[in-house]
Amino acid sequence: MSAGRLGVAKLVGISLAAFAFTFSLVPLYRIACEKVFGIRLDNSAADASAVASAVPDERWVTVEFDGTVNSKLPWGFRPNATRMRVRVGEQYEATYAAHNNAARAIVGSATPSVAPARASGYFSKTECFCFTAQTLQAGETRDLPVRFIVDPALPPDVNTVTLSYTFFKNDVLTDRLAAAAPSSTVPRSAP
Repeated sequence: MSAGRLGVAKLVGISLAAFAFTFSLVPLYRIACEKVFGIRLDNSAADASAVASAVPDERWVTVEFDGTVNSKLPWGFRPNATRMRVRVGEQYEATYAAHNNAARAIVGSATPSVAPARASGYFSKTECFCFTAQTLQAGETRDLPVRFIVDPALPPDVNTVTLSYTFFKNDVLTDRLAAAAPSSTVPRSAP
């Protein structure tokens, strides 16, 4: 085999390996979210419409809310209500209040968790502030919403589900924000 053909064969092999790796990222991401972080990802829009169109069960559960902040983030963060009674299969909205205590804008990212762990597969967030990084200006307070549905298939012995968030400082985005901010200059007095 000539050097040119060998090079083309290697290039085709590398391309196929890259394609296979890229194709496997979606299931690996789903596994990581569900097993490591306890986040359930819906399979398709059809699943979401099936949950929405299903006749809700008469079962009620209590959802408790909790919020903490990593020590490196100078924010206050708490749920506006600590608990809510919800009917399984219906969508609800809760809000958390976040306040930036710092003298400059800071970007934070929230990590959710659901307890007990076996309930995490039955707790679906349809809209959440945790899906994107949040920027709060100095002294700013903002309500952050989360919309969720508790699946009617939740095990019958689970009557209380706790949704917790921990906010962390996003150093990379905070540094970019600070670098993009206009620098303040002090005017010099005339000599």
